[in-house]
Amino acid sequence: MRTTDDWITTPITRDLLRGALDLERTEHGLLPHRLPAWARAQNNDGQLAMAESQPSGVRLALRTRATALELDTLPTKRAYVGAPPRPDGVYDLLVDGRPAGRGSVAGGNTLTIDMTTGTAGVEPGPVGTLRFTDLPEGDKDIEIWLPHNETTELVALRTDAPVEPAPDPGRRVWLHHGSSISHGSDAASPTTTWPALAASLGGVELVNLGLGGGALLDPFTARAMRDTPADLISVKIGINVVNADLMRLRAFGPAVHGFLDTIREGHPTAPLLVVSPILCPVHEDTPGPLAPDFTDGGVRFVATGDPAERASGKLTLNVIRDELSRIVNRRAADDENLYHLDGRELYGEADGADLPLPDGIHPDAATHRLIGERFAKLAFADRGAFAG
Repeated sequence: MRTTDDWITTPITRDLLRGALDLERTEHGLLPHRLPAWARAQNNDGQLAMAESQPSGVRLALRTRATALELDTLPTKRAYVGAPPRPDGVYDLLVDGRPAGRGSVAGGNTLTIDMTTGTAGVEPGPVGTLRFTDLPEGDKDIEIWLPHNETTELVALRTDAPVEPAPDPGRRVWLHHGSSISHGSDAASPTTTWPALAASLGGVELVNLGLGGGALLDPFTARAMRDTPADLISVKIGINVVNADLMRLRAFGPAVHGFLDTIREGHPTAPLLVVSPILCPVHEDTPGPLAPDFTDGGVRFVATGDPAERASGKLTLNVIRDELSRIVNRRAADDENLYHLDGRELYGEADGADLPLPDGIHPDAATHRLIGERFAKLAFADRGAFAG
């Protein structure tokens, strides 16, 4: 173990981070955010506030000769009343773009959520330390991908050699927005969420605005996307609108148009891909709202709506897929860079039999890999929406 005299402490600044839209100064350090402060001020939903503070796709990007580093962080871990304990969040280390290590940080705050009552409480905890040693000698580019599902305050960075921001890789920037599935749900680690896998296969830089429970066509999210530099844009719409029972068909269509209009204000010609929901048997033909079921000691989710209510405008995934297809086809007549992808091409009926969703709505690690590989093949290949 090195003594304190061996370490160089480098202030964590914006130029060392990628994938965050904002940094908040806290009493402990810096908290990366995936929505800007003005957008957070317009939000009154605790679920969205939690989701956007979880740094899915956010990573430290360094150039250094260091062979050892330490990162002090203050995580906020989630616990759900009635559900098994969740594992600690995972940090992925990449050296010159290749996986080189993985770790977690113990301790931290604990946010306990009761999904049956909608209440939550926080128990404070200590700062912890992530360590990587025996790194290769010589100059190298290092990325530390922060846990995709654990709010993470960055406290201190120590290395045994100086660091500087990694050089701009010169790759196209892909800005993606979606639900908890895009956020990472039950992926194994931050570099193995389906958007991170697809970005790696497509050779692009990811900005992930997948927001668990928060893909609800909020105008402030559209404006944040409008104002974020990007070469490629995708929006995955539908599941949260259904499971929140947020709106009816009459409101959904105009809301989609408004969301796309706002994005186009800042990105008038960028390839824009609209992705409908993957297969989710719970909601294919049954409206929301969604409710947790703790019957077997774990948690599964069930739809509590009545399929007959579709006649009065309640939304299901099949209704939403039809509407998104209709909207994109209509708009594409005037927008040659607008594309549509049926989410069942990423995960469909046959996949549901082979790789069922463990809790009824979220894919596991193997399914994240499947979705990421299929998205890359469909979007980044020749004639795909994001073809180079």
